[in-house]
Amino acid sequence: MTTTAMLRAFCDAVEQRNGKAFAELFTEDGVYHDVFYGAFAGREKIAAMIDDWFYRTATDFRWDMHDPVSDGTTLYARYTFSYTSTLPEANGARAMFEGVAIMTLRDGRIADYHEVANTAPAFVDLKFAPERIAKIVAKQGAELKARPEMQRHLG
Repeated sequence: MTTTAMLRAFCDAVEQRNGKAFAELFTEDGVYHDVFYGAFAGREKIAAMIDDWFYRTATDFRWDMHDPVSDGTTLYARYTFSYTSTLPEANGARAMFEGVAIMTLRDGRIADYHEVANTAPAFVDLKFAPERIAKIVAKQGAELKARPEMQRHLG
């Protein structure tokens, strides 16, 4: 599968709430590190992340990957991600943010997925209180800094 086809299948699976198809893009021992929910290891948990976690408080996902670059082992792609929130305080607002996907590839599949994202605009879109936004962003920053494997990506 080409890089472009893999990324399209990745986005389509999320948009179609197809955790099984999404998880098949990963190695058996693959890990997805989500910016909001943390790490999901193995295909079963990765599929559940899409089918359950993602859709617990959101619907109508749109995910697009842009400008992918890969050396066959590591794949980087800039992305835009949006959804309609089903949280009561969001009143059906649509949230959007941008980020960079960082994937380690093995045997044509994703072995490890990380992302660095600016999620603050999404929280503003959802009309979260500034104090809540500050707390979420601070937590994400601390978690990112605590991951040694991310240091090479943060430069």
